[in-house]
Amino acid sequence: MCALCKFRKSLKLLGLLVFLAALPRCARADATLLLEEPYGKLGFFTGTGHVALYFDRICAETPLALRPCRSGETGVVIGRYNKVAGYDWVAVPLIPYLYAVDNLDDVPLLANPKLVSFLRNEYRKRHLEDIAPDLENGEVPSGNWTQLAGASYDRTIYGFTIETSEAQDLRLIKALNAQPNRMRYVSLTQNCADFVREVINIYYPKALHRNLVADLGISTPKQMAKSLSKFSGKHPELHSARFVIPQVPGTIARSTTPHGVAEGLLKSKKYVVPLLAVQPILAGCVAAAYIGGGRFDPTRDAMVLIPGGRPQPPLDAAGRRAYAERLSTLLAQNGQEASIKGSTKAWARLQAMAEPGVDEYGRPMLSMRLGDQLIDLGISRSNILSTSAPPSLTGTLLATRLHLELQRGSNAKVSEKDIANDWTLLRQVVPPLRADLN
Repeated sequence: MCALCKFRKSLKLLGLLVFLAALPRCARADATLLLEEPYGKLGFFTGTGHVALYFDRICAETPLALRPCRSGETGVVIGRYNKVAGYDWVAVPLIPYLYAVDNLDDVPLLANPKLVSFLRNEYRKRHLEDIAPDLENGEVPSGNWTQLAGASYDRTIYGFTIETSEAQDLRLIKALNAQPNRMRYVSLTQNCADFVREVINIYYPKALHRNLVADLGISTPKQMAKSLSKFSGKHPELHSARFVIPQVPGTIARSTTPHGVAEGLLKSKKYVVPLLAVQPILAGCVAAAYIGGGRFDPTRDAMVLIPGGRPQPPLDAAGRRAYAERLSTLLAQNGQEASIKGSTKAWARLQAMAEPGVDEYGRPMLSMRLGDQLIDLGISRSNILSTSAPPSLTGTLLATRLHLELQRGSNAKVSEKDIANDWTLLRQVVPPLRADLN
């Protein structure tokens, strides 16, 4: 790749305004396909994950009405959902969509199910009351509205950007505002991937398509990302880029790799074993379909996008091991858990008994009892050093975050800069006793 092309690609990444909101808006804009890993108990099709679209020049007048962004605004995520108040699509600003908070500095450093449920409900009460109102008894409503806020607590997300024009964005705004917004979701024929395919093809006709072989003609999130990647490769003038937004560390189960239909059959024992036993020829055909057209690695060449900073290359394995050794030594030198895993288990016990809340400025925190004392622990970068929690507790939280980020296999989804920032924050609470730990 020529030096000028590399330079343009870097500029494109810097144009992701939601993470670089301090920069002035540029004339060029992006549509970004968000390929989201599956999580939870996987069924036949739920293993494909989810897909949505982020537009940095389209904003939401309401979650159901679009308009061009004003100065300083950073766009919305638009996606198709199943059983969300009977609507086909909903638009949510990117930061709340990812983290269920309005400000990047308020994103929790560690997440647990109780905290995430609290943050989602707080955001619902502020912004999604018309879509998901309280129940008659005042309780929190159930349903899929939870997919509209805090996606990054549940899963890792891969982004694939492609350049758009103002005229194209205005055309989409007009089209979506004009059509009836009534639920169209059908898992096999009108799912979230079909919505993405239809929208991107408004911008670039025939850019996205189903895979008739590897996915049996069913639209899947992974196939949409693969199609866009191939289309972008044929059109370098659109200055495409790809990145990964890591899942927030914590006690929530990690998401898994998204699959296509044939791939899901092959990689799931509960499907492939009976298939091999009953129809070995058919199983061979499924394998051939996957090998012939279903393979795609969303992590390839992906930069790591971290809040408030520029996209960074992923931390390599050597860097991960070096930081893990420094962390273990730091904790041992300060008389804390010699084992990082021990520190992580201690945090898991503490947070399980804690109650989520917000401080006087509306920033997330946890309230927990240590002996006879009630402690408020700031859990975001904006307040972790300003609440009543003792340094040992704050240090445990930060050490746990670092440990989870440095686990084997996670280095492709974390950058060295992110680790360095967390290390600096930890050193403000647990100062090193040796110079070589700085």
